[in-house]
This record gives sequence, C-alpha cells and structure tokens, in this order.
Amino acid sequence: MLARSGRSSPSSRETREGKTMAASDFEVLDDRFKPCIKASAQVEKLYDGCRWAEGPAYFPAFRSLIWSDIPNDRLLRWDETSGVTGVFRHPAGYTNGNTIDRQGRLVSCEHGHRRVTRTEHDGALTVIADRYQGKRLNSPNDVVVRADGSVWFTDPPYGIESDYEGHLAESEIGASHVYRADPESGKVRVVVDDGDSPNGLAFSPDESRLYVSDTGPGRRGQLRVFEVGASGKLTGGDLFATCTRGTFDGFRVDMAGRIWTSAGDGVHCYDPDGTFLGKVLVPEPVANVAFGGPKRNRLFICATTALYAVLLPVNGAKLV
Repeated sequence: MLARSGRSSPSSRETREGKTMAASDFEVLDDRFKPCIKASAQVEKLYDGCRWAEGPAYFPAFRSLIWSDIPNDRLLRWDETSGVTGVFRHPAGYTNGNTIDRQGRLVSCEHGHRRVTRTEHDGALTVIADRYQGKRLNSPNDVVVRADGSVWFTDPPYGIESDYEGHLAESEIGASHVYRADPESGKVRVVVDDGDSPNGLAFSPDESRLYVSDTGPGRRGQLRVFEVGASGKLTGGDLFATCTRGTFDGFRVDMAGRIWTSAGDGVHCYDPDGTFLGKVLVPEPVANVAFGGPKRNRLFICATTALYAVLLPVNGAKLV
C-alpha cells in the first residue's frame, strides 16, 4: 500500500496490520473528480521487480493482465484470480505498448524488432507493420485498435537510441510519426506527421477523437487532440493539456470520455473539456495505465519498477 497522500500530513496517517496507510491516495482539483473516486479505496502494489514497467493490457476471458518490462526483455502476466505473476514471454523483442483487438488477441509494439505484431489464439505471431515506404520503422511504442480493425501506433526512436530498451541503430525514416495500418491491405500510412516524439494514444469512446501524447523535447509534456473523420482522416491537433509533473506517456479513456494519463507523480485525470480534475497518487513515475477487471473499473498502473491497481467507481471505455 502507499504511504503518501495528496493533501494529508504525516499526522493523518495510521498504522494497520503493520503497514503505513495513507489517509487518501487521491488529490481532488475539481469537484467533478469526487464521483470518480472512493476516498476509502487504496492504491495496491501487485508486483515489483521491473526495470521499466509499460504497456498493460487486460484480458477479460482469462482474468489476467499482461504488461511489458522493457529492459528485461519480457512480458509478464498477473492472474487476477490468484494474484500470481509469471513470465508470459521471454525474450519478447523488447516489447513496449500492448493492447487487445476485437477478437481478444494481443497486439504489441516491439522495440527490438522494430515492428507491431499480433499474437494469434494459437500463439503464432503475425507481423502487422515493420516498414513504411520500404524503410524500417524506428521503434513502435504504443498501439490502439479501432472498431474498423485498423491498427494505430506511434513510432518514436527510444528503442534505437541505445541498447537499453532495444538495439542501437540509426533511424531509416528520419522522423517520428503516428501511423495507421489498414486491416484489409496491411498498408501503413502516416496520420500525424508534425509530432516530435509521439508516444501514447487513445480514442474517445465514440472514436470521434484521437488523443496523442508527445515526449520529445519540442512538445514534451503535451497531449494533443485530433478530430477523426469518417474515412479515418485526422484534422486539428490542438493542444489539449500540458503535464504539470513529469510528462504524459501512456493513457486510457473511461466511458464518460475522461482521460486517465500517466504523469510523474501518479495518474492525472482530465475531463473531455480539458479541465484537470484530479490525481491518483503513486510513489513512482507512471508510464501507462489500463482499465480491467470484470467490470472494467479497476485501473492498472505500470509505474517504473512495479504494477499497481486501484478500484474506481467509473468504468473504462468499452471496445466498440
């Protein structure tokens, strides 16, 4: 359990069963955040021992969460029914972001192999994208699947900047973009070409908006919003929010369209109108989140060395 609070002093903490508990693991910045949390709920540490935890994806059929430990080149699996964590895949191509598609298959961004893959139900790997106009991708980072089956992913250079999270190499494309892979033809096209190092991405519940975070020096800490046309063409790209602590990385959206995003001091929650509503406080910088559990109201948090979770009175957006 956590031993910190957003607005409480050390005197407001108590000891229960030998553990130091925080009076609250939340910080309310706007009253609209109050119905999104339960003051009695606590952030739980489910597993530690990672070098850089990333890319959580929840599988309802198996009541389990899969996430990446990038520098250790492994995918881990936490079983919700037993609380046991084991290795799902090793080596794992220095996998970063993960999601599930409408058929319940794992879709992953592999830094090491510089590609986006899908794990079929029989365990076989299918390559969704590894090149653009004949050139190798940089190191795909995060991924989402739209209702039409198209796969959208970001491609900053972090996996080729050193051997820590991939393999040191030169960028063949020479830029970092957001891409869309067509579900029928497999054709890969650029949908955002003016980013610095686009990182996390997620659609609004009705898929009329696409949010993209950027962690490059030119746009560091920015979360942008694009309007999605009927053909999938993006317009806009306005600044939606700027991170107040650390930088935005990965994020997910709830049923009401609120954005729950990683930050330096926990998870920050934003209303669809851009208002900063509040925080879920975590003792390590957060990289990514995912909604899961039978009711999609458990927020799983990948934060540097550990996996955390907190139960909320809101539900993550459904796959449409």
